[in-house]
Amino acid sequence: MHRIDLRLGERGYPILIGAGLLGDAALLATYAAGADLLVVSNETVAPLWLPRLRTALAGHRCGECLLPDGEQYKTLATLGRVFDALVAGRYNRDCRILALGGGVIGDIAGFAAACYQRGVDFVQLPTTLLAQVDSSVGGKTGVNHPGGKNLIGAFHQPVAVIIDTDTLGSLPERELRAGLAEVIKAALVGDAAFFAWLEEHLGELLAREPAALGEAIRRACQIKADIVAADEREQGERALLNLGHTFGHAIETGLGHGQWLHGEAVAAGLVLATRFAARCGHLDHTAAERVRALLERAGLPVAAPPLGATRMLALMGMDKKVRAGQLRLVLPVAIGRAVCTTDYPAAALASLLAEETGTGEP
Repeated sequence: MHRIDLRLGERGYPILIGAGLLGDAALLATYAAGADLLVVSNETVAPLWLPRLRTALAGHRCGECLLPDGEQYKTLATLGRVFDALVAGRYNRDCRILALGGGVIGDIAGFAAACYQRGVDFVQLPTTLLAQVDSSVGGKTGVNHPGGKNLIGAFHQPVAVIIDTDTLGSLPERELRAGLAEVIKAALVGDAAFFAWLEEHLGELLAREPAALGEAIRRACQIKADIVAADEREQGERALLNLGHTFGHAIETGLGHGQWLHGEAVAAGLVLATRFAARCGHLDHTAAERVRALLERAGLPVAAPPLGATRMLALMGMDKKVRAGQLRLVLPVAIGRAVCTTDYPAAALASLLAEETGTGEP
């Protein structure tokens, strides 16, 4: 088992990575002792992994709240179902929520934990590659709004992230590839050597070789943990983790939440970000091509859908990095290094989006 400690001053929590962790009663007891538990999961994940978790938690008071599966259900209405379960079960402030599922479940359960009785503990038990390397780490929680992704939420750190790599064995191929987009993003933001490692070992990752997957998860989580530790509430450096997301979130919202997986939209967003960085002179064109080629080899979208520049710009204007009406973009300046900047020509951005997504005009 690998352990990464995410330190936040006097606070912090472990990220534990290994096989069979959902069935490790002693490990789970460490993070469930003395608390009434509510497992939040969905109708797809629960039949696969809830029995193992339930067995490991025998002896604990443990309720269950099963939600529908899909990004389209990441809403305030679905969040209300978690609150209903907590109230019906008469859970008090010393309860603990266990988020068993992918990024949608982790975000909803974490947001419920942030709000219920003004804040209760929760544990992330991510079952998708994307959640394991990204959304489960760092304390971002929330739900979508029809006007934009993750617009309603809170920072609320888990007490632990427990990553059972066995869950990747049941992950659909499309979900595995979507998770690789966030792994590639992490390397592009923070570790050139890791990016080169991914280029060399991508075939092993797609074949789900346990050693390769474990190494990729460990290195991606370490990059994110280091950045979050330095900037918990995204006042500066943490914004770099949004590389590709300003474009990607606009794609998700423009198409309708759930039409593309988050990782698929991020992949197309990474291509747009690297092409724009190269066009502005921030990034070498060869590096931009390396990014596109790796994403394409991973079976991810490298072309944005034809939403049109007008629509894309309007959606990007709702991005959480907008300050005083100015959209800040995260742009790579080299493999392994990125910046958050307003130093780009707005006309060039509109031109790129028109070329890549259409003008949006009849």
